[in-house]
Amino acid sequence: MRIRSRRAVVAAAALLMAASALPAAAAERHAREDRPAHGGLSAVIRYTEYGIPHILARSYADLGFGTGWAQAADQVCTLADGFVTVRGERSRHFGPAAATDGSLSSAATNLSSDLYFRGVREAGTVERLLRQPAPAGPSRDAKELMRGFAAGYNAWLAQNRITDPACRGAAWVRPVTTLDVAARSYALSVLGGQGRAIDGITAAQPPASGRPAAQAPDPGGAARAARALLATDTADMGSNAVAFSGATTANGRGVLLGNPHYPWQGGRRFWQSQQTIPGRLDVAGGSLLGSPTISIGHTPAVAWSHTVATGVTLDLRRLTLDPADPTVYLVDGRPERMTRRTVTVAVEGGAPVTRTQWWTRYGPVTTSLGPALPLPWTSTTAYAVDDPNAVNLRGADTALGFSRARSTDDVLASLRRTQGLPWVNTIAADSRGHSLFTQSQVLPRVTDELAQRCLTPLGRATYPASGLAVLDGARGDCALGSDPDAVQPGVFGPARMPVLKDAPYAENSNDSAWLANADRPLTGYERIFGTVGTPRTLRTRGAVQDVAAMAARGGLTVRDLQAQQFADRVPAGDLAAADAARACAALPGGTATAGDGRAVDVREACGVLAAWDRTMNVSSRGALLFDRLWRRLPAAQLWKVPFSPSDPVGTPHTLNTDTPAFATALADTVAELRAAGIALDSPLGEHQFVVRDGQRIPVPGGTEALGVWNKVEPVWNAAGGGYTEVAHGSSYIQAVGWDGSRCPVARTLLTYSQSSNPASPHFSDQTRLFSQGRWVTSRFCERDILASPQLRVVRVSEHR
Repeated sequence: MRIRSRRAVVAAAALLMAASALPAAAAERHAREDRPAHGGLSAVIRYTEYGIPHILARSYADLGFGTGWAQAADQVCTLADGFVTVRGERSRHFGPAAATDGSLSSAATNLSSDLYFRGVREAGTVERLLRQPAPAGPSRDAKELMRGFAAGYNAWLAQNRITDPACRGAAWVRPVTTLDVAARSYALSVLGGQGRAIDGITAAQPPASGRPAAQAPDPGGAARAARALLATDTADMGSNAVAFSGATTANGRGVLLGNPHYPWQGGRRFWQSQQTIPGRLDVAGGSLLGSPTISIGHTPAVAWSHTVATGVTLDLRRLTLDPADPTVYLVDGRPERMTRRTVTVAVEGGAPVTRTQWWTRYGPVTTSLGPALPLPWTSTTAYAVDDPNAVNLRGADTALGFSRARSTDDVLASLRRTQGLPWVNTIAADSRGHSLFTQSQVLPRVTDELAQRCLTPLGRATYPASGLAVLDGARGDCALGSDPDAVQPGVFGPARMPVLKDAPYAENSNDSAWLANADRPLTGYERIFGTVGTPRTLRTRGAVQDVAAMAARGGLTVRDLQAQQFADRVPAGDLAAADAARACAALPGGTATAGDGRAVDVREACGVLAAWDRTMNVSSRGALLFDRLWRRLPAAQLWKVPFSPSDPVGTPHTLNTDTPAFATALADTVAELRAAGIALDSPLGEHQFVVRDGQRIPVPGGTEALGVWNKVEPVWNAAGGGYTEVAHGSSYIQAVGWDGSRCPVARTLLTYSQSSNPASPHFSDQTRLFSQGRWVTSRFCERDILASPQLRVVRVSEHR
């Protein structure tokens, strides 16, 4: 590793940037000729303010190398932990009974996680996908990025000393392979499918003879469980995003605001960078850790973001078993024997654990889909998980297509060509004034017609309620079939995806595609994609209100997007705070009865609720009181005026203060805050904060149920002073537009900062910006990078 002077920086940058003026073929020839004489991979990394690296490389392998190096420098412990997961070695290093951090699956314990991922490794699943020719498998460029990433990570380990106490001196921090990098991408691909069912997959065993038969799932309970599972299983991921077309902006060019909600700790953090191969690729944004590509970002001419979609990425198959052998199932009356996989996992301080998994033509047998949805394996019936993303390693190519895009049409073309995104929507805007929303997911091809023919009794309960199809696996005519434009069999083709082009605004806040634009609702898609004509969340309702008003006002600039991000308006407060204050003031004697029967004086709360400014800014007084009250109000009795499909943004409304539950919730809230020594009118930031470097940093924003755009999900610790940490919420935020110059107008913010190492200067610097509602001005063009007052340039290579 070498740190260079500014003069050397300019020379090195100019050497690489010269290729950008050449035709593509000449640029590639120039890159080959300019490779270091000693061989090996290398890159130039220019660091600007807040530790943001701008990675300059000659090839995709070199770009992956620089990315792997720079990610390791900031996040080596988190990355290493994830590689332990996908190698199936957590039990060996951390013990079998300990819980995983949930970053790469929903496995409850290390042992369950290891049995699954070790099984994937031993079955050669990822290797087979890597060998598939594109577009079914990853392209050469994508594989070169993965190869380079592994080499860059390994070079950083070999040439640097780890200072992060989370893994300093740990034996589990080891060099990785291309396969490890690809396996991490695979884990993210199946996160919403097999990843949801890992505990059931690894626990599934044929029924023992003589054991009492397990009860079949109750359809009513299963419907509730499936709805809850699909709503909460990825509850630590969400997002808002809006693209405005040129019809709404000050200069006729598009603008985009992306506000993804992801975990603040662990392996699903974002990490910020710029990636450049002169003449071939120039992109900046946030990458999920371990990814060699930009996940959410912008090129010189187009910006995109993602939101977690409502499409259900798996279906279940009910297997009819041979009465003589529960490991044989019937399809059209013909027996098929399950495939037996025996997996052995090393365990810390104990003997290795060996378990058997059972696989079918549809996928693995499972005995549950989350703890609330048991799927018992009886002598006559079992259930298998059909996850089309288990053969999808195309996400890197989708991201590469975005990274080379010059328009929203290019973004859509990348989605159609690669079909690599498992569980997100895409929202985009470009410099020519176009906007785009599309729910282009890899979903099992469960049409409503197929569901009508093939749903089991259990499926007839779960499918309408949640989109989870439980199909009859004993019938060949219940196969998923194929669309002619689909990249792989058994999934919907691009022509079936909900798409909205060039609307004045296109917005999503994790509800279905229906109201991406309230004036141009999307309909006609299959139930598995999501619902139409059903209640929207408060976050969707508030977002649509806000962005529709912005579009109608017009003249929008990036500054308007910045203001929207930190407005911190509380839609629940606008709907209910005044009613709550009036009902509070009407309580006889100013008292209410708490849940434990005590009478509580609530008179002070009435005035605080009435005076509250209806925001979750750090200075807002009354925000914490309303937040704690809102969490206690029963959802089933919340509103007097019910939902109406004819007014989906305006209904339901009018807080139901007549129910006794309101007064009880108010009393309990007041008693809780007083017991914690928290004044009812305390500014929110005094009691919603994170501690970094021993100092409290106030955190703006609010919980999902309040409907706040700037979502944060804080952890309540009354003894510690209130909300003392953020589990997940606003993460890599970007506001992007264009002004006619060659450089995008971009403001970004990584809320939890670039490094999870407490010793890093970039452990909390952007968190302090987030607290103050401030932004990072993007340095995208070369002149801006080189003008950074904190410019630091590192030439990295496989050789010292």
